[in-house]
Amino acid sequence: MRIPRFQTYSPLGRLYQKAGLPDKIRRSLNIMILANVFGTMHGIICGGGTSAMIGFASSLGAGDLAFGLLAGLPQAASLLQLPFAVLVNATQKRKRYLLTYGLVSRALWLFFGFIPLVVPQNPACLQIFSLIFLLGISSGLGAVINVCWFPWLSDLAPLSIRGRWMGFRDMLLSLTNIAFGLLAAFMLDNLPPQSRYLIIFAVGGTAGVLDMLCFRFVEEVYTAPPRQMKLGKTLKAVFSNKPFMRLLLMWTVWCFTTNLAAPYLIPYARNVIGLSFTQIMIFGTLSGSIATIAIMPWWGKVLDRHGPRRVMLLAFAGAPLSASFYLLARPGSVLPVFLHNFVGALFWSGTNLSATTLQLSCSPDDIRSAHIAVFSSVTALVGTAFGALTGGALLEICAANQWFSGAFDRYKALVLLAVILRFSTALLLVPRLQDGYADQVQGRTSST
Repeated sequence: MRIPRFQTYSPLGRLYQKAGLPDKIRRSLNIMILANVFGTMHGIICGGGTSAMIGFASSLGAGDLAFGLLAGLPQAASLLQLPFAVLVNATQKRKRYLLTYGLVSRALWLFFGFIPLVVPQNPACLQIFSLIFLLGISSGLGAVINVCWFPWLSDLAPLSIRGRWMGFRDMLLSLTNIAFGLLAAFMLDNLPPQSRYLIIFAVGGTAGVLDMLCFRFVEEVYTAPPRQMKLGKTLKAVFSNKPFMRLLLMWTVWCFTTNLAAPYLIPYARNVIGLSFTQIMIFGTLSGSIATIAIMPWWGKVLDRHGPRRVMLLAFAGAPLSASFYLLARPGSVLPVFLHNFVGALFWSGTNLSATTLQLSCSPDDIRSAHIAVFSSVTALVGTAFGALTGGALLEICAANQWFSGAFDRYKALVLLAVILRFSTALLLVPRLQDGYADQVQGRTSST
């Protein structure tokens, strides 16, 4: 089949040509990027820590601990990835599961905005509990998405071009963040209060549904035959994989130290600094997206040439300190929010890209879904969820005891603690990572 010229000479087309990919795989990878674009639009609105969710939860009377629950619950639900991984590995029906469980998970967001209309205001906590319950159901069903998507990508995209493909994809997703983020912020600031969240969650839910529907047109490819996994034996193989376990330990600690403060930065900017949703979006999310667009091509080239461990070491030179800009925060100031997101994204994009690639390179093909499930479950539950809940509990304790008042408030104290712990993680755990990425690329290239 003749490949159109625009596919050959586009940035992705050159990558595909270099890897010798057939037309159906090229088309599938392009559709997967489109799905990720819709998924990014969904993620801007829908999730435990988005501006929309924080504004919605605040309107329902949520406190610091409730924000911690909203941020941590989707991560705790990732434990369901383990049974989903067993199911996906044995049946090899990724497409079916994304178009059922994943689709229902995303469609539930269409109903979030109805909570104030159908749930009574008395007792006062009932609407918050309803919000947490609906988020838990959506998160539980959505646990299937990771264990389908990561191995699917690994089977479609050759290792030799995966870093640059993901770098190009991340640039497009950052552009989506800019365009759709501005629209979401405008809607949050200008829609009538009585219909604001009804409309915004309907838009986010629709984007999530379109994300899942795109996978209907992605070629279902497997590099390993179906395999009935015995959970105990499989977990033993996963936990005996030393390079994978070093990565798991490092990233779990990193997620914990990051999420001590991260879920509370938007509420802090909104409720304490006094910024609008548009200001938070422009100086926060959008500035980070611009930085990501600028830096991702370089990170992708470094990864493909030197491997993800080198990228991780370089990115951790600045990533641990990014939150420290919030120590300069004062009422009405947008500079700390801008610096945190713009400077931080220059390094976060590298850490995220290298962590994703290390997951794939450290896990064997035949039980990759189990490795992905263990990684996501442990880092999400012990790292992200426990970190967010710990941060919320610390804020509540400080408030109850009236610790840290004045210019150095309890939020800044939490940020300082998080920065110290993140820097310690970078010094102690990142240098211990192992990387067989370059050997795998060389081996696969020579075998072809």
